[in-house]
Amino acid sequence: MFAFPQGFPIRRRSAATCSIMRSKSNGSIPNWDACVVTGDNGLPFPRAKANVYGNGTHVPLAVRWGAKVPAGRTVDDFISLPDLAPTFLQAAGLQPTSAMTARSFLDILKSKRSGRVDPRRERIFAGRERHTIAQPDSAAGYPMRSIRTRDFLYVRNYRPERFPAGVDTKKANAYRDIDPGPAKTFMMDHRADPVVANLFELGFGKRPAEELYDLRTDPAEQKNLVSDPARAAIRTKLAAALEAQLKAWKDPRAMGAGDEFDEYPYYGSRDVTNFFDKSATPAK
Repeated sequence: MFAFPQGFPIRRRSAATCSIMRSKSNGSIPNWDACVVTGDNGLPFPRAKANVYGNGTHVPLAVRWGAKVPAGRTVDDFISLPDLAPTFLQAAGLQPTSAMTARSFLDILKSKRSGRVDPRRERIFAGRERHTIAQPDSAAGYPMRSIRTRDFLYVRNYRPERFPAGVDTKKANAYRDIDPGPAKTFMMDHRADPVVANLFELGFGKRPAEELYDLRTDPAEQKNLVSDPARAAIRTKLAAALEAQLKAWKDPRAMGAGDEFDEYPYYGSRDVTNFFDKSATPAK
C-alpha cells in the first residue's frame, strides 16, 4: 500500500500513482499483489486537515489487483480507511475479527459496476481528538464527531469553549493546529479584510456545539444551518443517528466521558517548550 504525505504536490502524486500502476501492469510489481494508493488526511489548510469537514477527510483511493478487480471504474460509495483492514483480511482468505468495527469493501472491488455499488454505504462517520498541543492552558484536544450523507454533514463539537485551531501566540507557533503555509499566513495577515474576515473566523475561530451543512447548496460547508427551523427534522435525524452509532461503538464522548483522551502523553515531534503563553491572543 502506498500513502502519500500531505505535502506531496498534486502533480507529482498523480504522476507517481500512474507510475506505480504502470509498474504493476508491466510486471515490476507481481500481478498477484494488490496495489492500494491513498492519503492519510485532507489538505493541510485552515478548516481542512485535522477537521471533520470534507477538505479534512476526503482523500484519494485507487486500487489495482490484476484481473481480480475490474479496471476503468470510478466508485462513489463511501469508504473509510479503517475499512482497509477487513478488506485485506478477506482478500487473503481470512475473516475479519469480531472486534473490528469497519467493513470490508472487497465485494465492491470485485464488482463490475461504477457509481454507487453498495446501497448500505450511504453515510460515513469521522472524528477527531487531540491533533497537537494547541490549547492556551492545557494539553487537551478539540473533540469532534460527524456523520456525512450524500446531502448533509452534521458535526458535534463536544468542547465548543476550546479553540479548534489553537491561539494567536504572536510567534511562529500561532494557531499551531493548522500547518504552516501561504494560505494560513495570508489569512492571518488579512483577517481584517472584509473579504477574508468570515473565512478567517470559519478556519480559526471558535465553533458552536453543533453544525449542519446542506451539501447540495453549500458544498464548501460554510453556512451552518443547525438553527434553521426548516432543517430541524434532518438535524434531529442525523444527531440521533450519530449518537446511536457512537454508543454502539462505545465511544467515550457519547457515553458521558472522554476527558481521558486529553490526559494521554503527547509524543509529537514539535517543540512545546514555553508554548503556554498567557499573553497570547485567542481566536474568538
